[in-house]
Amino acid sequence: MSDGKNTDDETSLLFPNGESGGEQHRTSAAPYTDASKTSDAGEATVRFLPLDVPQPPAQSGGDAPVDGSGMQALTQAPRHGHKGLVIAVIALLLLVAAVVGGFFAARSYYSGKAAPGVSLGGQNVTGQDEAALTATVKNAFATSTVTVKDDGGKTLNAKLSDLGVTLDEKTTVANLLNAKSSEALAQVNPFSPASVPLTVHTDDAKMTDFLTGKLVDDEHQAHAATVEYDTASNSFVAKAGSDGRTPDIANVKTAVNKLVSNPGDTSEAKVTYREVKSPISEQVAKEAADAANGRLANAIVIDNGEGKTFTIPSKEIAQWTSFSSDLSKGTISVTYNQDAMKAYLKEQLPSALNQDSVNEENVKNTQGTVLTVTTKGVNGISVKDTDATAQEVAKNLDAGQAATIKAQSDVTKYTTTSKVAQYDIPNGDLWIQVDRSKQNVTVYRGTTVVNTFNVVTGKNGDRESDPGTFFINIKYETQDMRGADYLSKGVKWISYYNGGEGFHAAPWNVTGIAKGDPVNYGSHGCINMTPSDAQWIYENAPVGTMVKVIGAQPTAAVR
Repeated sequence: MSDGKNTDDETSLLFPNGESGGEQHRTSAAPYTDASKTSDAGEATVRFLPLDVPQPPAQSGGDAPVDGSGMQALTQAPRHGHKGLVIAVIALLLLVAAVVGGFFAARSYYSGKAAPGVSLGGQNVTGQDEAALTATVKNAFATSTVTVKDDGGKTLNAKLSDLGVTLDEKTTVANLLNAKSSEALAQVNPFSPASVPLTVHTDDAKMTDFLTGKLVDDEHQAHAATVEYDTASNSFVAKAGSDGRTPDIANVKTAVNKLVSNPGDTSEAKVTYREVKSPISEQVAKEAADAANGRLANAIVIDNGEGKTFTIPSKEIAQWTSFSSDLSKGTISVTYNQDAMKAYLKEQLPSALNQDSVNEENVKNTQGTVLTVTTKGVNGISVKDTDATAQEVAKNLDAGQAATIKAQSDVTKYTTTSKVAQYDIPNGDLWIQVDRSKQNVTVYRGTTVVNTFNVVTGKNGDRESDPGTFFINIKYETQDMRGADYLSKGVKWISYYNGGEGFHAAPWNVTGIAKGDPVNYGSHGCINMTPSDAQWIYENAPVGTMVKVIGAQPTAAVR
């Protein structure tokens, strides 16, 4: 070092890592002057002690101590450990943990509630649950009003509901609860706002009708043709409309939209008027009425699957029928109230179609052949799911077609019991033989004759008693008997076996019975008997008794 200053080489030796003196965790080197050594120029030589040279103990006398090489000892700089860095890292981790914990705690707290920063228009709803939000939404909708003015000085304050605006409160509340839900961090950040509008549906036709009714005199209004129900004729009729004027609702709709975004306030709208034709023509209304009447004429029948049916009255269908008018298109469509339809069928179908099961009873001969069914079997029916039937009814009404619809039901199958009749043995089962050729009745038990009666059968021609094998199916102690050309009141002891043919007392025909003369005294097909004989048959021949009608029709009296 010829000039007594540090050179770059000397510096690189002092800080091999390129560090400079004086920074924390580095050891400084203090220069000293060795007076015993001078350069050729006679100047004292300056040297630097190497790094990390231990400091020699202090010497008395004030002279600085030197090491064995004569160099003055340097004071070692204090060492600093990593304690501060560790503390900083721990503090940072604690801060992060606190932030994360706070985030999840906030998310848990606001679960099922409106997040921080969420507002309904300008109203803060942070922390409100579903019930509170519902009340807030309803109140905001109810207190939103539009002040409508026209050029003539008329002023009208209208609620949103007056103007054909319908609130969808469930969707609005759901939107408030779900606002910011897609952004996890923003969800709990009160400085990340989210303004939610009302969810509504606006019916332009209702808005126009309301404003027209309030601002335009009835005689100057335009009226659409309509369809009405005429109870006297049980039919729909068209009612003509008229031309007129109506407010232009564009500005009112703008005011409504402002309130939808910022509910609970008042908005203003100025309207002008325009001349309009009848929104719906009388011809369109007539076509809609004709379509509805055509559907009233189509029978809708509900069947229980076991023979019982119910036809929906056309007057009931008329009550379900309504007409939806589209003023912008000038059309009328026929619609049906399915809720009313469901309620009606739920009430009516069970009583109309339900039935108890009836077990079948029949009579067989000894060979196992069924001779007659004395009691017809009927399955039990219990109607169910009437709403599904109502949907089928609505489908056919919409299609404008008649239909027979099978009701859904639970079915209880009937059982069958048989009685074996023994007609081919002495003293067997009772049966009756009518002999037209002899004009008498013989009663048997099996092959044993138990009684014989004189009778007169049906008159010759189309009133003859039918030949064949039959069974008594119903009995009446007294009944008014009617036919196409007769009425016999209070007839006694009737036992029917073949439709309208049966045994009965005929006190008015004693002569015909005595003579056995169907030619001149014949009946309308029944077996005329004296009252006592008819009573014997009534009391001794139960339902199910076999009746055989045999023999040729006589051409004169047989007795």
